[in-house]
Amino acid sequence: MNDKIFIEQLEASCLIGIYDWERKIKQKITIDLEFPTNVRKAARTDKIKDALNYKNIAKHTLEFISHSRFFLIETLAEKLAASILKKFKVSWIRLRLSKPGALRHCKNVGLEILRKR
Repeated sequence: MNDKIFIEQLEASCLIGIYDWERKIKQKITIDLEFPTNVRKAARTDKIKDALNYKNIAKHTLEFISHSRFFLIETLAEKLAASILKKFKVSWIRLRLSKPGALRHCKNVGLEILRKR
């Protein structure tokens, strides 16, 4: 299947980091998501019930991140990907997580993972 849905630059705030100050204030995280779907039925019927509802995925992602308290972005990415794979029954997910401002003299730092069911 070549059809994909993507969500780019979804912004959330959470406690993330290893330093004491990072454990006290929420920091901005940016997330890009991509997952497979078959759009043919939804395109034919023009009904949301036949589509992968990306609004629900975005809402779940924001809620998951806002309640997380991980030390590492690696852990956050793994746990979030597993949660989306389980809840939305997609066969794979590409997740890019960015932590702007994590390094001085750098616009952004982050990671990208690809996980399958």
